[in-house]
This record gives sequence, structure tokens and C-alpha cells, in this order.
Amino acid sequence: MRRLALTAALLLAGSALPALAQDAPPPGQRVFRTQCGACHTIEQGGRSGVGPNLHGIVGRAMGAVEGFRYSTNVRAEAEKRTVWSEETLRAYIANPKAVLPTGTMPYAGLRNQQQLDDLMAYLKTQG
Repeated sequence: MRRLALTAALLLAGSALPALAQDAPPPGQRVFRTQCGACHTIEQGGRSGVGPNLHGIVGRAMGAVEGFRYSTNVRAEAEKRTVWSEETLRAYIANPKAVLPTGTMPYAGLRNQQQLDDLMAYLKTQG
């Protein structure tokens, strides 16, 4: 009887695993939460926090979030009408100070290539 109960419990637990996997957020969303979410929001119309809202960041002009106080570096790029292309974002996320040396984002950079790829894929879906 115990063996039957144990087998049933294991079968039930095993059948729940695919459902849990389907409910897991995409890898890029997890990277966003852990690497960006403390300072940035991403939902459309979301508030800015320590950093600006990032909804629609891919293809958006630098310094474009109304009411956010940007660093001198970003304001200068905004005047040049620089756009956050995928290439620019990748370089910035990997090493912010290499792209905007006097920028104010206190982030050392994301060096893990898989996480960077996952994050970029996620950002491209958000706006």
C-alpha cells in the first residue's frame, strides 16, 4: 500500500513539472528582474525609478523619457539624436562606462554573453 501511495505521489509530482516550466518567465525577463529591475521598470507607461522606464528602449532616442533627469553624457547624446540600437544597448549593458564614461548608472556591466543575449531578446519584445 505504501508503495502504491508513493508511486501515485511521484506521478502527480512529475505531472506538475511541465506546468511549472510553462509558468516560468522567459530567461531575459529573469535577467531583467535581477540585473535591471532594482532601478528600472519596463511596463508601458510605467514610472521611472532611479533609472528611466525602459519600455520601448530598443530604437528609442537616448534621453527620451519625459521628466527623467539624465546625466550630462546622455543629454549630449540626446542632442545628437543618438538612438538606443541593439548594438549600442549591448555595448552599454556590457560596460556602461565604456559607452558613457561620465554617466551616472552605478552598474559594472553584464559580462555573461548568454544573459546578455537573453536580456536583449526580452527588451526587444517590450515595446
